[in-house]
Amino acid sequence: MAFQQGLSGLNATSKNLEIIGNNVANASTFGFKASRAEFSDMYAAALNGAGANSIGIGVNLAAVAQQFTQGNISVTENAMDLAINGAGFFQVTDGINPVMYSRNGQFKVDRQGYIVNNQGLQLMGYPADGTGAIMPGTAVALQLPTAGVNPQATGSIVIEFNLDSRSGPVDTAPAVNFSDPTTYNNATSLTVYDALGQDIALTYYFQKADPSTIAPPDPVGVTRWNVFATANGTPLNSTDPDDPVPVAQMVFPVDGARPAVHPVAADGTVAATPSADGTVPLPIGVTTNRAGALTTPITPTLDLGRATQYGAAFGVTNLTQDGYAPGQLSGITIEPNGIIMARYSNGQSQPAGQIELASFRNPQGLQPMGNNVWARTYTSGDPIVGVPGEGNMGVLQAGALEESNVDLTAELVKMITAQRMYQANAQTIKTMDQAMQSIVNLR
Repeated sequence: MAFQQGLSGLNATSKNLEIIGNNVANASTFGFKASRAEFSDMYAAALNGAGANSIGIGVNLAAVAQQFTQGNISVTENAMDLAINGAGFFQVTDGINPVMYSRNGQFKVDRQGYIVNNQGLQLMGYPADGTGAIMPGTAVALQLPTAGVNPQATGSIVIEFNLDSRSGPVDTAPAVNFSDPTTYNNATSLTVYDALGQDIALTYYFQKADPSTIAPPDPVGVTRWNVFATANGTPLNSTDPDDPVPVAQMVFPVDGARPAVHPVAADGTVAATPSADGTVPLPIGVTTNRAGALTTPITPTLDLGRATQYGAAFGVTNLTQDGYAPGQLSGITIEPNGIIMARYSNGQSQPAGQIELASFRNPQGLQPMGNNVWARTYTSGDPIVGVPGEGNMGVLQAGALEESNVDLTAELVKMITAQRMYQANAQTIKTMDQAMQSIVNLR
């Protein structure tokens, strides 16, 4: 009878309105995925099959299907906010229950350094060791480091520069006077660090050698430059501070290209054979730095093989060293591939972990658990894990969140339609009631 069809229509339309209302209520929920009602018709079963004139007995709510389409990315400027642009879910855990999955990237750091969401669930990924090397494997709850980064003594110094070929040799009597700029052509400085992270101020002095003092004489066009160095004002490679000795001598060919770098002994003897790679050892003994502290000895290598001698003004184009002072954690940044970079107060940075994402062959099979998380089910299949940007995984955008994929305009139109459908089903029942009343009133 039409009562049953109308009643099933009222029930189905009521569920549809609930789904629409839930979508509208969560239109501002980050990471929320809209759902839709999917209906199926119902027929009474017969022993010998349905006849050609079978009439359905109503409608049934077949499924509430979640729509895992991409939501808009909204920039928040909060470094701990994360948005997935593409496929994948964040993996979060409470350490007890099975892993949950979420698209809501509103994360924070708790008192223990774990990255957590608003419900205290911890974000999962790969940890990093003390050197910043990512250790892939089973994902664990990510915890930011609390200790600072240890200092590193300088082991390598690289200088890339041009010496002006138009410069003339200087009058060197004595060899060089660091307080007198007329006894050298050019100078540049660099700060290096000892094993304790204490700074050492190195200054390099470049002096063009007088060809008349070189025996036997060099071929025409070949020039030599002496390289002196001081550490915190103390001359290096010299047993007598009043009689500085070069740490190296550079011999430029006629075309002014890369020089042959000859090490110089402490007694001033220039090695006959140049360094194979353009580097020379630079022993730095105990000195007193500007803070008044005694520095520890270090012996970095000094790379001079990148120098040139052209007809242009003296200029340094690269001056680097690999040491640094100790530092404390000052902030973090998250890369599109999920690597969490820890920044330290000494200017260094190193990975502190990498976020792992999970995807599913049938995401609509996930069970919504509330609080912006889902749980895997048999229908969804097992999670396929990987890092952002690899395979079919989306990339991460830090300082942004994925908005709900609810189309508010469309939902309001659906609401009007569902309202009319509810009224129509109610009218079906009313009409059938009037028909029954007419039958009862027959005499």
